[in-house]
Amino acid sequence: MKTLIRPAVTLFILLSLITGLIYPLLVTGISQLLLPDQAAGSLIEREGKLIGSRLIGQNFTDPKYFWGRPSATGPYPYNAAASGGSNLGPLNPALKDVVAARVQALRNADPGNTQPAPVDLVTASGSGLDPHISPAAADYQVARVARARGLPPETVRDAVAQQTQGRQWGILGEVRVNVLELNLALDHLPLTKNP
Repeated sequence: MKTLIRPAVTLFILLSLITGLIYPLLVTGISQLLLPDQAAGSLIEREGKLIGSRLIGQNFTDPKYFWGRPSATGPYPYNAAASGGSNLGPLNPALKDVVAARVQALRNADPGNTQPAPVDLVTASGSGLDPHISPAAADYQVARVARARGLPPETVRDAVAQQTQGRQWGILGEVRVNVLELNLALDHLPLTKNP
C-alpha cells in the first residue's frame, strides 16, 4: 500500500505546484510583457483618476449619456463578482415583464422616439457585464443625448461613428460601440446651443 500512496502524493504535490503556481505565474508574466494594458484589466484613467474598464459596462442613467446593455448582476449593476445570465428563458413571463419595463424606461427618457427599441437595450447579455452596444442601439439614443447636451445630432452621430469598432480581425464578433469610451468622448466636446 505504501508503494502506491507515496507516488500518488508526490504526483499530487508536483501537479499542484505546476498547475496552481508555476503555470499561472508564467502566463501572467508573459501577458504583462506582451499585453500590459489588457493584463492590467484594460483600465481607463483620466487626470490620474480611475474611470472604469473597457471590458466591464457601467450603469449610466443620466439622459445626457448613452446607456449600455442592461446588467443582470443585481442588486448592483455590472458587478463582476455576480457575473452570469438572468436565466430567464424566452417563454418565461418574468422576462416579458422585465423587457417591458426596460422599454418603458427608454420611452420615458425620450417620449418623442417612436423607433422600436433595439434588443440589446432591453435584454441583458450572457455575462451581465457587456460594455458594448450595437450601432443601432447607439443611433436609437442619439436624439436624446444631443438634446440633453445641447449639441446638434450630427455632432453626436460623428462621436458615435468615431467610437464604433469593427469586427476583431475583420471576422470575429459584431460591429460595436464601447459605451464608456463614447460617453467620455462626449464629455470632452464643447457644449453648444442646439439649433
